[in-house]
Amino acid sequence: MAIKSEASDAPEILNLENFLPYRLYRLADAVSREFSRIYKDSHGLTRPEWRTLSGLGQHGTMTATELGNQSAMHKTKVSRAVAELERRRWLTRTADENDRRVEHLALTRVGLAAYREMVPLAKAFERDLLDKLSASERAAISNGLAALEAALASTHGQLRNDIE
Repeated sequence: MAIKSEASDAPEILNLENFLPYRLYRLADAVSREFSRIYKDSHGLTRPEWRTLSGLGQHGTMTATELGNQSAMHKTKVSRAVAELERRRWLTRTADENDRRVEHLALTRVGLAAYREMVPLAKAFERDLLDKLSASERAAISNGLAALEAALASTHGQLRNDIE
């Protein structure tokens, strides 16, 4: 059987390595994995546990739904992270007075102390990462990310939060 070799019959190929969504995903995953070594080594945390701890450290009391939206985590990941942080006595749950299905989550003194220990480590990691770039590259990345976030937010009402 003869195979047609005409260019018009050839299927279109996607060069994945140059496809922006793929590149963004790979970069975000690589940075996240590198940063995870810091909080895993210092406090034995998983990514969801770190995101939960940092969300509560930044915002104070939150519900699991709010944490999921803020941290872009699926509700099962939030639930497992909350359970582990509660087991460590790093957070407490308080039932909502008006809706018993809702719990308000807050860091304990021990959890807040752990969060405060990790903030300088996180800022140093970010600074080291950004120091690999020139000032104009840092500005370009910041502006480009802000533009993409704004475009997606205006198109979809908000960025999707069902990652992981």
